[in-house]
Amino acid sequence: MKPENANWVRKRFKKNKVWMAADPAGNPLIQNNKVLIKYQLDQEHEYWVKADTIFEIQPDGQTNDSKQETPPGMPKPGIRPVKSPKNLPGTPLPVEEKNVIIIYTDGASSGNPGPSGIGVFMRYGDHEREISTYIGNSTNNIAELTAIETALLEIKRPDLPIRLYTDSSYALGLLINGWKAKKNISLVNSIKKRMTQFKDLKIIKVKGHSGIEGNEKADQLATSAIASQKNHGI
Repeated sequence: MKPENANWVRKRFKKNKVWMAADPAGNPLIQNNKVLIKYQLDQEHEYWVKADTIFEIQPDGQTNDSKQETPPGMPKPGIRPVKSPKNLPGTPLPVEEKNVIIIYTDGASSGNPGPSGIGVFMRYGDHEREISTYIGNSTNNIAELTAIETALLEIKRPDLPIRLYTDSSYALGLLINGWKAKKNISLVNSIKKRMTQFKDLKIIKVKGHSGIEGNEKADQLATSAIASQKNHGI
């Protein structure tokens, strides 16, 4: 159940600055040992995450969670065993290897069909890029595919290994698992043609809204694209 009349305070979740639901005194509102966060104040999507994964933002920009002060009311973080991902069996963890372009894509539709946006989060070494684009009235499936196509079109080094992560079973089925497209045929064919230009490209399925940093960021970029149009009355 979502906390009512919550205040939103700035905290850190993993490597991201987020907003956490809190009481008037700034203490976290905890339910079942989880707290509610969102990446932007004006975004609709919110996420329940474990309370001991939220930390104070240090004035010096400290990102080492083990050295950060534990927020009031939250359990002290300790050494936690690595848990198996809740992804499909055999799906590798999103490990960011050296000299590999890492991409997370997501699509969102408000209405399905309705106002739609795409989000792309790309990382190569210390370089990052974000794409948040409104694509008009569309469906969630088209948005998911368009996000993937947009990401592939932005890659300038097809000789480098590419790891593209998506939470869309639909997109993965059409592009990797041999599903036959009954709709969006031209878009699917366009992506498949683009895929052949890369020396080492893997499209990998991850579980959405499960706390994976890049996936959450891509989702936020997609939903923000829709919100920006609504805010401008489009």
